[in-house]
Amino acid sequence: MGLVDYFVRPKTIDRIRASWVGSTIERYVDWLSQHGYSPRNVWRRVPLLMRFGDFARSRGASRCADLPEHVDAFVAWWAAERQHLRQPRCRYEVEARNPVEQMLRLAVPGFEGRRSQNRSEPFQKQAPRFWEYLRRERGLSDVTIRAYCIQLGMFESYLKKLSLGRLQQVSPLVLSGFLADRSKKQGKKALKVTCAALRTFLRYAFRERLLRRDLAGAVESPRTYRLADLPRAITWDEVHRMLAVVDQRTPLGKRDYAILLLLVTYGLRAREVAALRLEDIDWDRALLHVGTRKAGHSTTYPLAKAVGDALVEYLRHARPKDGPRSVFLRALAPHGAMTFESVAERATHYLRKAGITASRPGSHTLRHTCVQRLVDADFSLKNIGDYVGHSAPQSTQVYAKVALRPLREVALGDVEELL
Repeated sequence: MGLVDYFVRPKTIDRIRASWVGSTIERYVDWLSQHGYSPRNVWRRVPLLMRFGDFARSRGASRCADLPEHVDAFVAWWAAERQHLRQPRCRYEVEARNPVEQMLRLAVPGFEGRRSQNRSEPFQKQAPRFWEYLRRERGLSDVTIRAYCIQLGMFESYLKKLSLGRLQQVSPLVLSGFLADRSKKQGKKALKVTCAALRTFLRYAFRERLLRRDLAGAVESPRTYRLADLPRAITWDEVHRMLAVVDQRTPLGKRDYAILLLLVTYGLRAREVAALRLEDIDWDRALLHVGTRKAGHSTTYPLAKAVGDALVEYLRHARPKDGPRSVFLRALAPHGAMTFESVAERATHYLRKAGITASRPGSHTLRHTCVQRLVDADFSLKNIGDYVGHSAPQSTQVYAKVALRPLREVALGDVEELL
């Protein structure tokens, strides 16, 4: 499919082809078609790309190879033009950057764009072997390394903001300022991860003589207390309210309904749902296999009828046919596997859509709800921990604080029985 398959009016096609980037746009449209992008995506992207071509031309671009140096300026201009609208500025920046950089990756050899750069590991120039040290010497998992990458990326950005280009310029005062800045945007648990990543990096930098002294001691983690917080569960009536707002008539709704049932029925983590593959469902024996859990083991569950029915409805009538073997795929092309962030976001979306108030609503809200329902059914904490894949008994003990029935019996009973 080409331009003529998306645009009805010949004048529109002529105007696109008359643009000095018209051939590049047409090639990009062919690529979108081959990868299953919807017509709506094409209609939205082509006018934006023509604006980008005109913008770059006005700034002196004369050939396709000149376009990359104008991307950032165009993105800033596009967002500034829409600053009077209600959506956050970052949304318009993404709206402009994604199609422009996607087209340039096809048209300009070697172009990667900011999206690829964001995936790079921070401090590559100052400490190029640090990430290999985490993998080989420390033996950290890919999940932990990714978390460290995010936290240290924010620290690198903070240093750039202060115009500090060398690690030797880092001081306890700088570290204190960074952590104070992060504390405004993170909770205590997230800030502890930031501190752990920072201390690991600073010790490594001192060992490799990238720093004159060990600054790890200047990074103080916030004090937290085990069992201090209540699990953020919702009631079972609220679960039904959430499920009721899912439009199961649409492919997206069929997929999301199955995801929500998996989260709340088995207490799965978003990462475990995203990692499910077609072969993990044993239809003959009605079993669901969940591999590589956080604790390093695997679990097999009986496939509940409601969950099985939802999965069948999605797999037969909504799941794209051209994707990988993952159970849950992106609704929009290209149909790659869903990420765990996307799974968590869908839970957040429906909790908010149903008007349910929860602390930090997301996939873990449904995991906590599953555990709370088991607590209310008088299952032992050991059995509950095994069911949801807790790595240590301490992870389940917090739910003893909300075992309401036993606590009520203690409060109303004869105190002498406790002596």
